Amino acid sequence: MKVWQKNLILIGLVILLAAFPLWYCRDAEFGGADGMAGELIEESNPDYEPWFQPIFEPASGEVESLLFALQAAIGSGIVCFVLGRVTAKKPEDQKKV
Repeated sequence: MKVWQKNLILIGLVILLAAFPLWYCRDAEFGGADGMAGELIEESNPDYEPWFQPIFEPASGEVESLLFALQAAIGSGIVCFVLGRVTAKKPEDQKKV
């Protein structure tokens, strides 16, 4: 099997893995864990007061999603850069091959 065929199969599997839950659970609410944790705390202890207040409150849910995606992209870029540097062949190792 050629490399491009393997890559095509892997891309198809990733798309299927991402789309299957959306198709299978059509009426499900995909909420975040933060909201669920806040509701659970309020149910178990209605007098609870948070220790800290947020420093920055995004203007809307879209801005919050954008900032989260940006944070994830920067983090994955750093991780991939470090992994690339760690696993890269050194020039003296390339001469031996």
